[in-house]
Amino acid sequence: MIRLILSFCALVVLALPAGAEVNIKEVKSDAGLTAWLVEDHSIPFVALEIRFRGGASLDAPGKRGAINLMTGLLEEGTGEMDARAFARETEALATSFGFDVSDDSLSVSARFLTENRDASIELLRAALQEPRFDAQAIARVRQQVLSGIRSEAKDPNDIAGRSFDQIAFGDHPYASSLSGTEESVTALTRDDLLDAHKAVLAQDRIYIGAVGDITPEELAVLMDELLSGLPEQGAPMPPMAEITIPGGVTVVPFDTPQSVALFGHVGIPLEHPDYFAATLLNQILGGGGFESRLMEEVREKRGLTYGVYSYLVPKDLAATYLGSVSSANDRIAQAIEVIRAEWSKAAAEGVTQAELDDAKTYMTGAYPLRFDGNGPIAQIMVGMQMSGLPIDYIATRNDRVEAVTLEDVKRVAGELLDPDGLHFVVVGQPAGLESTPAN
Repeated sequence: MIRLILSFCALVVLALPAGAEVNIKEVKSDAGLTAWLVEDHSIPFVALEIRFRGGASLDAPGKRGAINLMTGLLEEGTGEMDARAFARETEALATSFGFDVSDDSLSVSARFLTENRDASIELLRAALQEPRFDAQAIARVRQQVLSGIRSEAKDPNDIAGRSFDQIAFGDHPYASSLSGTEESVTALTRDDLLDAHKAVLAQDRIYIGAVGDITPEELAVLMDELLSGLPEQGAPMPPMAEITIPGGVTVVPFDTPQSVALFGHVGIPLEHPDYFAATLLNQILGGGGFESRLMEEVREKRGLTYGVYSYLVPKDLAATYLGSVSSANDRIAQAIEVIRAEWSKAAAEGVTQAELDDAKTYMTGAYPLRFDGNGPIAQIMVGMQMSGLPIDYIATRNDRVEAVTLEDVKRVAGELLDPDGLHFVVVGQPAGLESTPAN
């Protein structure tokens, strides 16, 4: 029965109608930790989201993949509990934990019932602060990671992504897969994992969001119990990435009847004052699904692909503007030509008022749908904190979208879109395409 209640809570708590207010409170603990809280006592359930800035980018030189492997081991036992005992205890408490890592952060998600809060938090504390890193667990999770690496080596989309990152980011951590290579992961030792743990799980890079049946006072105590035992400082953050994307084409030969292309150039940081204008521009150009210009020109008019998309990627240490398309080997060159033409047209002419109005309607209407439960709200709040957004951002976000003018989007299109700087990484056997020398 408890597990059924937990599942129900995860689905329905704080599912907000359009226009509903999210009342966020800032909470500070005695140890100096800060969290954002949305308090709601209607259902005895809490979602807790924690992120540690830095993520897999904090891998030590020559130890690529260590933080990813370490993250996979956080639920593989702690203290006197091995992996199986840890799983049994988590299930007995009707609690769920999730651990994930990206280039920029290590994420911890916890969902628990109020009646089991203390026991759930103690179990999570032990997982974060006292991981066992048993040899058996390391071997098992290592093999899972290696299997994923081997699978990605045969996936055209993954090959395109790795190749593009190598071109774009040089010797920065962003240039390589956070999973590491077969060689680097195979060579990792238990000591490497302990070092990785200290590098990223530290108090000087914590961001916390909580939603549900908990008071500010209770959350303040919980934070200190859960996190104050971690090291005060972790590894230094990497420098900003110097993006070096030359215009042109890179062909990666791959035996397949359909080529996959990843394309892009330098993007725009999330904190840039023109970011909303750029987002609206992208919605019109390639982010709007079947309503976008790229989809209309490449798919609907010419039948060159099932789908073509573009998207802004504002990472902590670099911002890119990317897109993707797949097409038959004998048609991918034409698809690339059309994409370049649409990029050039938008850069020179901007967009129409009707297109902008439609993009605004979509962006403002879709935004409230993101707040469909405790977990998503907690994740959004943590993302806001990491991005330096104000605590009232949710209430003012749609106003910022509406404030963008046609002149703003036209100006940003001319400044951001760089048709000559677009680089296409094509994985397949494309007819009529060859790699162009780097500039």
